[in-house]
Amino acid sequence: MKIFYSENHRQHNPAFEVFDGGQRVPYLENPDRMDKILSALRATNWAEFIEPDDFGLDPILAVHDVDYIHFLASCWDEWRAAEPEVESATDNSAFLPATFALRRTPRVPKSLLGRAGYYIMDLSAVIVDGTYQAALSSANCALGGAKFVSETSLSAFALCRPPGHHAGKDYGAGYCFINNAAVAANYLSAKGKVAVLDIDYHAGNGTQDIFYDRADVLTISIHGDPDFEYPHFIGFADETGAGNGLGFHHNFPLPAGTNDKKYLSTLGKAIEIIRDFAPKYLVVSSGMDIYEGDPLGKFKVTREGIREIAKRIAALNLPSLIVMEGGYANDALGENIVALLGKFIKD
Repeated sequence: MKIFYSENHRQHNPAFEVFDGGQRVPYLENPDRMDKILSALRATNWAEFIEPDDFGLDPILAVHDVDYIHFLASCWDEWRAAEPEVESATDNSAFLPATFALRRTPRVPKSLLGRAGYYIMDLSAVIVDGTYQAALSSANCALGGAKFVSETSLSAFALCRPPGHHAGKDYGAGYCFINNAAVAANYLSAKGKVAVLDIDYHAGNGTQDIFYDRADVLTISIHGDPDFEYPHFIGFADETGAGNGLGFHHNFPLPAGTNDKKYLSTLGKAIEIIRDFAPKYLVVSSGMDIYEGDPLGKFKVTREGIREIAKRIAALNLPSLIVMEGGYANDALGENIVALLGKFIKD
């Protein structure tokens, strides 16, 4: 299997994030995640690593607001220029707002910190010097995989970091800045209908935001119920699309403690929706935080369950791009990814 991967992700390495209640903790979405996955993939006999091409900004701006992308590109340098003391700051320096927009009006503030609160949703979307370049490379991994899938009708894995599915049209959130899966799905949509299946533990709010009014890209998210889980304000079952997209978005919120049996039962419903839609391509937002014991998840899905999830998705027999999202049980992460991808290998 072709694995699209870039070492540029290491440029994004914040020292901390802020949890609920204001607790400052080491950044969970860290380069060690990739190292664990790389180690496990290199131990197989089927992983072939490919450095992605640079696809430029056009495929990104096709799904993201241009002013938001300009903000990501410039905010770090602008902040440093406005705050000279940052020059001598420690490795803990990071750019984060303290005030967040409720989005009840469309007005974008003029000040840097005001724009940060408008374009960033939470205190885990931490920006440091290399964040933007890492996010661009992550999107290029997804685009490289999408191009390969479209040209070969085979499946591929985009080993993306930072992840992307929480990034909406004009905001970053939940470790995500550019929505890699959405960029890839939009690229593929020029060649035929696309289904996006999000199996990350957290709702794919950004993907929902981007495709909510479109009928050519079906979006489905299976996740922890936002009544108790991040992102809290989106991902409910009655959110089914708008305008032309009405009926082309599906959320499956599940309770804490969801096990293999319950998850697979829900996955079966999602797969039937995909079959009825009859897409030409499938994009799978693959978060391994569904795994039992993940520090940011409350599901009880086993590694055997992950294999079965992958087996049933692969049985759709669609050219598939698997895109890396979350998963923070680092010691198990590599083997979980191998368990997932192994079911997409063609003999």
